[in-house]
Amino acid sequence: MIKLKIKTGDIVRVIAGDHKGSEGKVLRVDREKNKAIVEGVNMVSKHTKPSAKSPQGGIVKKEASIQISNISLIDPKTKEATRTGVRVEGDKKVRFSKKSNQVL
Repeated sequence: MIKLKIKTGDIVRVIAGDHKGSEGKVLRVDREKNKAIVEGVNMVSKHTKPSAKSPQGGIVKKEASIQISNISLIDPKTKEATRTGVRVEGDKKVRFSKKSNQVL
């Protein structure tokens, strides 16, 4: 299993695929499959039967997972895609943007 630099709550941009250029917040990360679910990106339609939870049934839109390699973290200062690094400040490890050198 590889070390992932994307975490839940990060703001990311899609850099490859059908949804290239879309931005959103990471809702969940699946470390075993190297995939993430990004809010408002890669929406799929799911047909549901009527049930107690949804008595109407019908078509429900939901986010599907996207490969980690196809998303990049957004630098809060420059608002552009950036790579991240890890450094030690005091006795704590922190992530930082390689473009602006700002702590994430």
